Amino acid sequence: MSASELGVGSKISHPKFGSGVIVSVDATYYKIYFSGTEEVKTLARDYEGFTVEESKLPDFPMLTMKDVEKAIREALIATSERAPLVPLGGKWMGGKLVLEPSDSSLQSKEVPLETFFHKIVMVREKLRVLEQNINNHPKLDDEDRVGLQQYITRCYGSLTTFNVLFAYKEDQFKGSGS
Repeated sequence: MSASELGVGSKISHPKFGSGVIVSVDATYYKIYFSGTEEVKTLARDYEGFTVEESKLPDFPMLTMKDVEKAIREALIATSERAPLVPLGGKWMGGKLVLEPSDSSLQSKEVPLETFFHKIVMVREKLRVLEQNINNHPKLDDEDRVGLQQYITRCYGSLTTFNVLFAYKEDQFKGSGS
């Protein structure tokens, strides 16, 4: 085992400070307690001026900054406000929404139903996040919460028109009537 792979509890001997025990390890440094001087010194892991008296394996692999960034990125992705996969009703797959203006000189707009459905599902998810934020907001009292909740319930009710697009009833919008 090289001197740059020591774990907490490893014993070393330093030419100036004497015997010491590694008490902390990070990606680039060791913190070593030297009993002769009763001090904790920080030495670079690649420092070659000490000898290893007794080595201990690290309890865990050393993390690089890249490892930490990757873990944070994965955690953010896992907890982001992405809509869950909600299936579109089979009869609508491959369909399109056509918006025809009353003025025939204007061009109509066609939107794939999958795109339109995804946007509806995203609105639902954002309403759910808003609902959670209202429920957990520290400055709102119960009366304010109830008032804001009623608006959200009405929004759900307004969106019940689009329930025909959902494959499963449990994914549909529910207003105050149900």
